[in-house]
Amino acid sequence: MSRTTTTSRRHTALIAACAVIAAAGGTAAAMTTPAGAAAPGCTVDYKITNQWGAGFGAAVTVTNTGDAVSSWKLEWSYAGDQKVTQGWNAEIAQTGAAVTAKNVSYNGTLATGASASFGFNASYSGSNAVPATFKLNGVTCNAGSGGPTDPPDPTDPPDPTDPPAGRVDNPYAGAKVYVNPEWSAKAAAEPGGSKISSQPTGVWLDRTAAIAGANGSMGLRAHLDEALRQKGTGELVVQLVIYNLPGRDCAALASNGELGPAEIDKYKTQYIDPIAAILADPKYAGLRIVNTVEIDSLPNLVTNTTPRPTATPNCDTMKANGNYVKGVGYALNKLGAVPGVYNYVDAGHHGWLGWDDNFGASAELFKQAATAEGSTIGKVHGFIVNTANYSALKEDHFTIDDSVNGVSVRQSKWVDWNRYTDELSYAQAMRAKLVSLGFDSGLGMLIDTSRNGWGGTARPTGPGARTTVDTFVDGGRYDRRIHLGNWCNQKGAGLGERPRTAPAAGIDAYVWIKPPGESDGSSTAIPNNEGKGFDRMCDPTYTGNPRNNNNMSGALPNAPLSGHWFSAQFQELLKNAHPAL
Repeated sequence: MSRTTTTSRRHTALIAACAVIAAAGGTAAAMTTPAGAAAPGCTVDYKITNQWGAGFGAAVTVTNTGDAVSSWKLEWSYAGDQKVTQGWNAEIAQTGAAVTAKNVSYNGTLATGASASFGFNASYSGSNAVPATFKLNGVTCNAGSGGPTDPPDPTDPPDPTDPPAGRVDNPYAGAKVYVNPEWSAKAAAEPGGSKISSQPTGVWLDRTAAIAGANGSMGLRAHLDEALRQKGTGELVVQLVIYNLPGRDCAALASNGELGPAEIDKYKTQYIDPIAAILADPKYAGLRIVNTVEIDSLPNLVTNTTPRPTATPNCDTMKANGNYVKGVGYALNKLGAVPGVYNYVDAGHHGWLGWDDNFGASAELFKQAATAEGSTIGKVHGFIVNTANYSALKEDHFTIDDSVNGVSVRQSKWVDWNRYTDELSYAQAMRAKLVSLGFDSGLGMLIDTSRNGWGGTARPTGPGARTTVDTFVDGGRYDRRIHLGNWCNQKGAGLGERPRTAPAAGIDAYVWIKPPGESDGSSTAIPNNEGKGFDRMCDPTYTGNPRNNNNMSGALPNAPLSGHWFSAQFQELLKNAHPAL
């Protein structure tokens, strides 16, 4: 989950021995390592990232300065009545004042000099002192030189992986999330809609006119002013979708945008710069702004360009002119310079990028974009997956390691050699891959669960028959799309997990970025001034293309333009919600 803040990891690595450093008014203590120990050692960086009422959030980074280990356990005790209530990226247990944090499956190996980060929320009353002693695998971590009073070295150059100062570890921790009153009113007007109309959803800035407010709708300032009203005296997150790249969504006509492939300067000066100026208004300094940056476009450069059989001329153009990479880099740099802004870059979904040919190449491309146009990877707080898509959060009835009669699940028609079966496993794996490429070890992930519940009477209650690998997978899978490549207004879909904070290791939050009830695209061509085309994948009679292996589209009929209210879809999502409403 999220990231380490304020302290340069490069500077931390220069400290000669182990130290415990506390932020947000904490204290630190130095310890010693027994003489003659066989090259043990550790650095523990314990930060109080957020504090509210009777609770607080903390981020911990442990660095192994001794011999490599294949698993780790960090121990400490509190002097007060602090009690851990929720954790991520580690298995945390507490008995009385004593706390142990053990590695999870993907972060147990620590080479010499390697670090692992985890976080937690806790309750407390009275004082909230930083623990005095930490032990890693039984060895006491120590300060050696400098200790708690060792100041930052002014000659130490900035580390490009460091985020700007002042941001909390997980923006969702301890915070309410903005409820868009326009969406809320539409949802509440639907039969049964009041059950979810108070849920937070994303605000889509999908064209330049949306900044000021188009066709009588609220503009960005109006949303932020309403957010201040909802905030009160606590913390509040506002979720924005930055979505207007030149040549946008080169492989999906339904979500084409207003800017032509070459209009990168207009994107910068007429779209990103005005948004950044509004977000930088001191009036809004107390808000936490989560930007989900440019849905879908970067992955298209990997999967839908020559020589792939799914290549399109539009995607080849965008790869050649570099304007997706330049645009994302510019957005990250400009918006990431605003205090209180948290950038999460779109990372597709497992049914798009989970194959070997796509996974690593996409991660490399994300890093390229994160370091373009003056940006640094420190301006990426995390990544978001499954935005406006339908991939199941967790498939419980089969795993990627299962086999039937000696045939791997990966060979089933549904999985089709993918490495992942669901969004949670994909998000955690993509996070680990990005960290291995140099992104912060505390990188956070978001999963859009607005339409991936797949509940209702058709939801399987157990595995499929083990007759063949296909009957096993198809009989047990929650995701009931005809094909993983189907993405438009899917029949049978349902609301997924409700938005919540820190639900799983490495995940900052489950979110509803795509507002339930807003169409993915029109079932037939509809003239419009929004730059939105007609994509046959939204036509329920369409027999498919190479991107969905020439299957039926699975789309609902009579759908309006993308982003417009689609009552039939909303009712479908309510009916098939899981967890049920």
